[in-house]
Amino acid sequence: MATNSSAGHACPSPMKSVSNGIFQGDNPLHFALPLAILQICLVLVVTRGLAYLFRPLRQPRVIAEIVGGILLGPSALGRSESYLHAVFPSQSLTVLDTLANLGLLFFLFLAGLELDPKSLRRTGKKALGIAIAGISLPFALGIGTSFVLRETIAKGVNGTSFLVFMGVALSITAFPVLARILAELKLLTTDVGRMAMSAAAVNDVAAWILLALAISLSGSKQSPIVPFWVLLCGCGFVICASLILPPIFKWMARRCHEGEPVDEMYICSTLAVVLAAGVVTDAIGIHAMFGAFVVGILVPKEGPFASALLEKVEDLVSGLFLPLYFVSSGLKTNVATIQGLQSWALLVLVIFTACIGKIVGTVVVSLSFKMPLREALALGFLMNSKGLVELIVLNIGKDRKVLNDQTFAIMVLMALFTTFITTPLVVAVYKPAKRERNTDHKQRTVERKNTNTELRIMACFHGARNIPSMINLFEASRGTNKHEGLCIYAMHLMEFSERSSAIMMVHKVRKNGLPFWNKGVRSESNQIVVAFEAFQQLSQVSVRPMTSISSISDMHEDICTTADRKRVAIIILPFHKHQRVDGSLETTRTDFRWVNRRVLEHAACSVGILVDRGLGGTTHVSASNVSYFITVLFFGGHDDREALAYGIRMAEHPGINLMVIRFLVEHETAEGIELVDGNSKPDEECLAELKQKISKDGSIKYEEKEVRSAAETIAAIREASFCNLFLVGRAPDKAAIPLPLDRRSECPELGPLGSLLASTDFSTAASVLVIQQYHGSVSPNLALDLEEGLPDSESN
Repeated sequence: MATNSSAGHACPSPMKSVSNGIFQGDNPLHFALPLAILQICLVLVVTRGLAYLFRPLRQPRVIAEIVGGILLGPSALGRSESYLHAVFPSQSLTVLDTLANLGLLFFLFLAGLELDPKSLRRTGKKALGIAIAGISLPFALGIGTSFVLRETIAKGVNGTSFLVFMGVALSITAFPVLARILAELKLLTTDVGRMAMSAAAVNDVAAWILLALAISLSGSKQSPIVPFWVLLCGCGFVICASLILPPIFKWMARRCHEGEPVDEMYICSTLAVVLAAGVVTDAIGIHAMFGAFVVGILVPKEGPFASALLEKVEDLVSGLFLPLYFVSSGLKTNVATIQGLQSWALLVLVIFTACIGKIVGTVVVSLSFKMPLREALALGFLMNSKGLVELIVLNIGKDRKVLNDQTFAIMVLMALFTTFITTPLVVAVYKPAKRERNTDHKQRTVERKNTNTELRIMACFHGARNIPSMINLFEASRGTNKHEGLCIYAMHLMEFSERSSAIMMVHKVRKNGLPFWNKGVRSESNQIVVAFEAFQQLSQVSVRPMTSISSISDMHEDICTTADRKRVAIIILPFHKHQRVDGSLETTRTDFRWVNRRVLEHAACSVGILVDRGLGGTTHVSASNVSYFITVLFFGGHDDREALAYGIRMAEHPGINLMVIRFLVEHETAEGIELVDGNSKPDEECLAELKQKISKDGSIKYEEKEVRSAAETIAAIREASFCNLFLVGRAPDKAAIPLPLDRRSECPELGPLGSLLASTDFSTAASVLVIQQYHGSVSPNLALDLEEGLPDSESN
């Protein structure tokens, strides 16, 4: 059997833990602690860098971690002996493997937390049939493949153990990886996603049982009765744990209340139980991770207790310790051992067998249950994903001398390939039908013939910083009692991550791939929900808090789809900059800017972007204390009319005064000076209605200003800057705006006037709401306008 390239000497001298420092002649890399720190940092840099590169391909992070482990091992960088001896010397491998297995132990505990035994018991016949087919056929093909490998590159291995390990390796579906792929593709709560998760959960449990059997059969120098005792003790452990631990965990969970921190003693006690269970199963002979996995399954999933455990453990384990396991695996993987036509043919055979077994078995059973062909194919591809669980099986087989170097390398490449192709194949064959545009959605703008109908607003926010101004804007928007009312959908935008807590939250409460209501859900947005509920009780406005968990690249889809389903008239988005203490605007995240741009481009209703400079201060201003002065800058066009309609509605609030300034631009021509006002009939009708309202409502004032240049226009706007809020259109009538001002657009999503009012050159304490009106279709020039200035986007 080939030897592991990282095995080193038979008895390497042990390393001391810490050095005395370079000034006393010690090389830190010859001591365990500084070397372990270097290894961890190197692993993090490589794996996170690869994850960033693979992100456009929508691959799960486990792909980057597997590839990173292989690159750091003898397959790539490890070809340099000096590198291996300096960074991964044989003396350090014991510490590295210990840390890696500790991370693996707690990761399997987290994997157990993600599995709900109640959902397993509720698994329908369809999911159970798919799971059985997805295990049995690949297992049988794996056993068949093992005979071919034993006759070629795996001669002399333990026959029975090798058969079982190959069967398990080919029949596994990686439940944690599958959950992350489904969440990334927004399929987690679709019919296909739910079926895949149910079948994968059954598959996962069955695979661990088979792996325990394989481990019990793989011991060396044993009598035939030893595997029997190992399995018997393993079953006894599971039975005892199932009887003793659930009452204790339920007692802890009952003492953990929503909205209150979980007692540290409960967290520490649970983690100690995880470690103790690992010791017991390791002593039995079925690996410490089994004990941790069983404990994770037995923790009750209801209430804040499980969520608190996830939050405490997952970042340290998944971010820091678990990547070490991939490096530990990568140091055992030497792709160079796959040499010659025979070895590469065996690799193709293993990949073909793995894919055919999983996909064909799943598809045939799915079709027998009358699933559509596309859904059956997508399900087959999803069930074929491998990932970390596969590596665990292979590493145990390698450590138990069941797999040699060449077989191990072939199996690792098989796991990498099958997981890598999952996402593109699913995307290719299964594209859920896009929702038809809501034909019942008639009121897509604030401007409307009957102003007494209900106004529906969807306000989006990224965190608590946006809340006070948003609530004060809602208060100003509610008009008078003669209206049918104001309905607010407050959507908390959260970026999707591969954290287990995010997966659990989405899986539990997200409905049909759309944002979910916050009611009854423990999340970081609880304080935000309380703020909106308080406003609703005080103002009699219907406020419905929502949470959307999406990746930045498709967050706009959640926003636009939900706005259409809820028949919203206007979406209000926060600007990607926030106000600092000195009054200047600082970029929060550039990514938020692209979200705003995509919403402007795709929304089927009006869109507003709020440049927040503290409208009403940092607290909710009650209705009786509202005293705002709002200014509408009117040049003409769709967007300006929408801004004016919104301003008129606000003016109905008894504490708001509205100033409408209409700009008439003088252009010099050959015949003299020509006055340009856009000459739009809808504009004239809109202003005529405004003048009628002014005669009845003293809180509205109207003024016309004649300007000849951009400088005069800016000067006129500065005179009106002593207000609380500016309402402007994103794209005023170009014929009615001075040409130099039209070209002044540092932020195309704000348009020329919004960019001016949000720039550092314009000194004002007023917030700005820039509005784009929906008028049947997206402007053909909008996408082009939004692409302007992309090279300078980072500076904006």
